[in-house]
Order: sequence, then C-alpha cells, then structure tokens
Amino acid sequence: MRQDKKAAVALSYDPLAGEAPKVLASGYGLIAEKILEIAGKEKIHIHRDDALTGLLARIPPGTEIPEDAYQLVAELLAFLYKTDQRLARKL
Repeated sequence: MRQDKKAAVALSYDPLAGEAPKVLASGYGLIAEKILEIAGKEKIHIHRDDALTGLLARIPPGTEIPEDAYQLVAELLAFLYKTDQRLARKL
C-alpha cells in the first residue's frame, strides 16, 4: 500500500456463481474515502487490514482476486457470515 494515502477496496462475492470474489472498486485518497463513505451509508461491513488492502488495491475493478488472497478473503467472508448470523438471531 502506498504510505502517503489511505487505500480502500470494495469486494463482491456470490457463492452461488462458483467464482472467486471480485474487486468492485478500489482507490487511494479521495476515492478511498468515497468507497468508505458509500459503505457506511449502505451499512456494508468495513474491515480494516492494511496488508490485504494493499494487495487488492492493485487489482483492476471487475477482476477476480488473486489466488494469493484466497485464504485471507475466505477467512474474512466466514467472519462476516458468522457476524450476520449472530445479528439476525438478535433481531
């Protein structure tokens, strides 16, 4: 990740599609701030991981994540799924 500006990446994943997660959007500085703003407004989970963000921010939007990131992203998706399940039980 570039040290001079904050980075952000938005991912998309459809488990029924049989494809790897894809980068929807990524950017640095003002673009990163806008991605985070939209995620906040839409109540989309925001996970902070500088190493993962630095890797994924180099992937062009619309592209599947690289195999190197599969394990990290799978762990993140599993965590988010469990969190969603817990929240649903509380409602």
